[in-house]
Amino acid sequence: MVLVDTQFDDASGSAPQFVVAPWPKAMPEDAEWDMLGLAASEPNSFFERWFLTPSLHAFDPQGQVLIAQMRLDGKLAGLVPLAFARSYYRRPVPNLSVWLHDNAFCGVPLVARGFEAMFWRELLRWVDDHAGLACFLHLPTMPEGCAPDTALDVVAQEEARVVDVVEREERALLSSDLSPEDYFAQSLPNKKRKELRRQARRLGEQGSLSVERASDPEAVEIFADRFLALEAASWKGRAGSSLAGDPARARFFRESLLGAARLGRVEGLSLTLDGEPIAMLATFLSPPGTFSFKTAFDERYARFSPGVLLQKENLDLLARDDVAWCDSCAAPDHPMIDHFWRGQRSVVARNVAIGGRCRRTLGAQLIAYEARKIAGKDRP
Repeated sequence: MVLVDTQFDDASGSAPQFVVAPWPKAMPEDAEWDMLGLAASEPNSFFERWFLTPSLHAFDPQGQVLIAQMRLDGKLAGLVPLAFARSYYRRPVPNLSVWLHDNAFCGVPLVARGFEAMFWRELLRWVDDHAGLACFLHLPTMPEGCAPDTALDVVAQEEARVVDVVEREERALLSSDLSPEDYFAQSLPNKKRKELRRQARRLGEQGSLSVERASDPEAVEIFADRFLALEAASWKGRAGSSLAGDPARARFFRESLLGAARLGRVEGLSLTLDGEPIAMLATFLSPPGTFSFKTAFDERYARFSPGVLLQKENLDLLARDDVAWCDSCAAPDHPMIDHFWRGQRSVVARNVAIGGRCRRTLGAQLIAYEARKIAGKDRP
């Protein structure tokens, strides 16, 4: 599916229409939402139709999350989910926030390339008029320096509106012009590469070892069920945090992977032993970016490092013409992936002052307090 970047050019002089409503009443048409995902200046699998729709059904069945949409001559040019919250990191501070859940790892709005500033102006205008008790607008998990992030700074300066970073983390990023083989050779010392080869040989002695890739809907449906079973048998199952431990989460996982597969937007990678998966990885594809969504491995084979062996196979992403980078979606300083992937992606949360003068003054004070704490952490 090819998207022409100029699809909005004939609407560039039109007044935007900005609509915000509870998601059960406000979902865009499938085709236009899919087109926006491809036209977005910053890819975000987690706000595309095939992920956000099952997310809302699973984690907001009451329909409290709002969908904000910007349209130009009727064409969908921007979208973001929003939610009012009474607390902020366990503190009683009301706020309006971009909505994410525990299995969504990027909060940048989907905005058609070139219309980022227009989107922020319209969103902030709506928020000013509908702030309620909210002290500020919270924007979590934004890739620092991406086009929407940069446009937000421009709009804030134009409107003399306080906005600042209140949280920052660095997470592993796969991005390189090297071949998968050369990247592997340069990422790990020779001693570690020799150890991985030894572990692969030893693992192969346990049975028939193979790598499987699932991308079509039928194969991805099987992959999803096998992944749920593998994760449930791990420490996550014992801790009660596996996806399979909750029917709504399991359904969300299956539906998001299957929806992505119907559009060619997911790859399920498996390392199998005698046909049974011992390490699995689901990766969402939103060219030119990709997101490592979920991974699991069989702890009985931990001494052979099956997860690392699978990540070696995952380096084949570097050979794809449509992929420029892969976000690990991993916690900072991850013990495995940070030693394997040499790039890093800075992800920030920003708070924006909203409302009238009094409310903006209060929001600015709260933002300044948090920004000072972040500045202290960043100081060497």
